[in-house]
Amino acid sequence: MRTKLCTTAVGLAGALLFTVGCSGATSGSGGATVDPAKLKLSDTTSKASGAATTVNWIVEQEPASLDMDAQGGSSTRTVMANICERLLLLRPDMTTTPRLAKKAEYTGDKKLVLTLRDDVTFHDGAKMTADDVVWSLKRHARPEMNESDEYEDVDTIAKTGPSEVTITFEKPSALFTKALAGDAGIIMERKAVEKQGDDFGTPGHPDACTGPYKLKSWDSGSALTIERYADYWDDGVRPLTKEVVFRWASGSALVNSISTGAADGAYLTATGPAAVLSKKKGIRAYYGQSTTAWSLSPTKSGALKDARLRKALSLAMDRKGIAKSGFNGLAEPWATPVGPGAWGYEKAAFQKAQKDLEHNGAYTASPSSDDIERAKKLVEQAGAPGEPIVVSSDGSESQTVITNAVRGAAQKIGLKVTVKTIASSRYDEFFSDPKSRDGFDLIPVDWYISKADPAGFYDNGLTGNANNWLGYSDKGYDALVGKAQQTIDDRKRAELVIDAQAKFADDAVWIPLVQVPSVMVLGDKYTGPPASMVSMYYPWAADLGTKKG
Repeated sequence: MRTKLCTTAVGLAGALLFTVGCSGATSGSGGATVDPAKLKLSDTTSKASGAATTVNWIVEQEPASLDMDAQGGSSTRTVMANICERLLLLRPDMTTTPRLAKKAEYTGDKKLVLTLRDDVTFHDGAKMTADDVVWSLKRHARPEMNESDEYEDVDTIAKTGPSEVTITFEKPSALFTKALAGDAGIIMERKAVEKQGDDFGTPGHPDACTGPYKLKSWDSGSALTIERYADYWDDGVRPLTKEVVFRWASGSALVNSISTGAADGAYLTATGPAAVLSKKKGIRAYYGQSTTAWSLSPTKSGALKDARLRKALSLAMDRKGIAKSGFNGLAEPWATPVGPGAWGYEKAAFQKAQKDLEHNGAYTASPSSDDIERAKKLVEQAGAPGEPIVVSSDGSESQTVITNAVRGAAQKIGLKVTVKTIASSRYDEFFSDPKSRDGFDLIPVDWYISKADPAGFYDNGLTGNANNWLGYSDKGYDALVGKAQQTIDDRKRAELVIDAQAKFADDAVWIPLVQVPSVMVLGDKYTGPPASMVSMYYPWAADLGTKKG
């Protein structure tokens, strides 16, 4: 899944008037940077002890719909994570635990049995039933729905007891439980959704979920408010914040709203505002685990079909320079195309594999003279393309820095590069229309996965995968990834994923550049929410409050 950084901004009602427009990854940075050596990652912030009546929160876009099956952007997820709950819960440390299902147990490679809680109620007071669960999962699985790809291996979904649902698979599916901690595991009340029909998820209509907050109001174009649900089923969760008012802004407008106190907090995808706000008095910036990484994705246009040329370019890339100049210091040179937030299990093994890539010559943070000579030899062996390598840029600061780094690396090793700048709308088309990539050899991409499992990324290199723009095909790689996706045992799956990862790197299917942490900015009086990327799946507002009672 790709992170979309181009966002619109509108006015904060009664506070500020914001300009409508799109921002790149470092819009509004004003040249501010963060010292990477002082960057500390934390899963959570200090526990809140005091209550708050109203907290104003910024998201980068107004949701198009609150029906998560129809629209699942990061802004919508940030709001709905507090309203809707999933069968399993993704925790701030990116591990999973039971939630609406009190147990999820494989009783064979192709059968998953869900034992449901019997004390869960929806926001209209109705009790959650196994029938609601079956209906919700089948709705997610419809071909036109956002999460349908998570159900590709599912054979049947059936109620097998008053509080039991059984899912069978056409082939083993190790990642399905990870999906149930994401949007594929959201449970809704069938009666409420069907009663609303096409109006479900639109302004003026209630939600159909079970979370600690419910939708209070949505004034389209202005604000969306959620309020603490007084009859929430879980007595162990008592939110300190009565209501959260969401408004939308990006770039300098976002910076202004936080700086002036018109808004109290935000989760950010753009590093520029984070760098600026981290230096403002009365505001704190928190950094957490994320699966997001920036890479260069080669296409099948031809100039980089030879893996030796891709390896050569990777060896010559100055990733430290990109992290500093393109991401305000809020990035780390990285050897793989997925961030450490994906290490939801066997973390030590994935950490070691990352270090191995850093030390075996497949990756450099900042190229040495020896690296450049190795790269030159690879170019000499492969033969430089007759035409320049065409690299795309949407003109944002991050992509401009990245493409300039590509140009500089290419010049050092005897390759020619042409940078072609396009509109951000054209850039978005790269991810949906293969023909839009014609004429481009290399495309910068920012990518995140919604599962805390690297196996959820490496299917991008499978033969015929829609995100395999290079047209890479290797039977050994396909076999490794396929087996990993079917291996339930975490340790064995990690071993297979690491082997696939090494092959992906050796063949330079993508050229990884930097990983970017999750960023939350928060007014000094507030604390509690997680800092990690979990904010799109975990009820973070339930942890939000003030520092002192």
